[in-house]
Amino acid sequence: MMREIFKAKRGLHGEITIPGDKSISHRSIMISSLADTPVEVTNFLKGADCLSTIACMKAMGVDIEENGGKILVKGNGLHGLKEPASILDAGNSGTTLRLLMGLLSPQNFLTTFTGDSSLQQRPMGRVIKPLTMMGAKIVGRNQNKNLPITIIPAEQKLKGITYQMPVASAQVKSAIILAGLYADGVTAIVEPYPSRDHTEKMLTAFGTNIEKNGNEIKITPIDKLTAPQSIEVPGDISSAAYWIVLASILKDSDVIIKNVGINETRTGIIDVMRQMGAKIDFINERVSGGERSADIRVVYSELHGTTFGDEMIPRLIDEIPAIAVAAAFAEGDTVINNVGELRVKETDRLKSIVDEYNKIAAGAFEATEDSLIIHGVHDFTKAECKTFNDHRMAMSLAIFGAAAEGVVIDNPDCVNISYPTFYDTLFGDT
Repeated sequence: MMREIFKAKRGLHGEITIPGDKSISHRSIMISSLADTPVEVTNFLKGADCLSTIACMKAMGVDIEENGGKILVKGNGLHGLKEPASILDAGNSGTTLRLLMGLLSPQNFLTTFTGDSSLQQRPMGRVIKPLTMMGAKIVGRNQNKNLPITIIPAEQKLKGITYQMPVASAQVKSAIILAGLYADGVTAIVEPYPSRDHTEKMLTAFGTNIEKNGNEIKITPIDKLTAPQSIEVPGDISSAAYWIVLASILKDSDVIIKNVGINETRTGIIDVMRQMGAKIDFINERVSGGERSADIRVVYSELHGTTFGDEMIPRLIDEIPAIAVAAAFAEGDTVINNVGELRVKETDRLKSIVDEYNKIAAGAFEATEDSLIIHGVHDFTKAECKTFNDHRMAMSLAIFGAAAEGVVIDNPDCVNISYPTFYDTLFGDT
């Protein structure tokens, strides 16, 4: 199946409402499932990835009711998960798989995970290593620890460890934290740079004892979670990223993106776009459940190239395909360092960006093993591009085409992973 995206005839105007934050939606279901009082989750992202998390938790005996835009989670308590009757399917969701590996490593039942063809190719060794150090018994398909993966009940209670993270990763960190809830003793994690901290914020809202000192996080085991009655999920800044970029590069744009989560560990795209000269303002800032949110106003501006990497990368790793589009419209070169992590996403995103974006802007994109270089250009061509069934590539290609000369993309429906209404907004009256 192919989908044609035409060149936009005018800039973005009015207001855009985006889906709930994917990372927070996952965690709201998992952590609420460990409480023994009901939690109502509003603005939950009903994308395929988050629905995989619901299906897995239901398979382990958690009562989850869906009613319109609200999800009611009736948890069984911290020790109330039950052995699933069959293999758990994480679909395309690395978050579902990695976080549940941490949560299920301390349980007293056997669990086997599978996933779609893309997830089966993603290595899980970096999650398995720290969990094994804690005493977990996890077996993967091969030496790369690919799916299917089986978690065997540990012979003894997991033990708290101090783990020095070789690479900042919110998913790996969260897996260790969730395992640490059940461990014997304190578990400490030291990150090279801070990664997104939604797990820490949500667990704190549920009454756990999490200490943060610089780049070190400590989790102390707890016997019971104290749940809030409700969790309101803010809009996903990763979904807002496409409109932030498109409004910045599409002349005459002046748009407001409503209710966007602005957690400081996620706003790297705002910082980088402002470095490039983008006009971005926060309006109506507020806090709910420990998470900051705001309406974001973006006005078209002429951009210039920039260079970034290191500690910035964990704060915007998912937004790099969109930022690369902005860089193509900027004056001068943009260099993005320390992005080797992109090679083990839903696809090799570094290679995909170079191969596919160069069809639209010939010679503008090149990559090394760990860096992406974009030469700002002003000559674009309408092209037919591959998404590799990667939702972030599909949406980034779509905004690239809309700002350039149009694009035709394959597998357009892969956006349902995180943003089912993306095309409605792109083709709407906004």
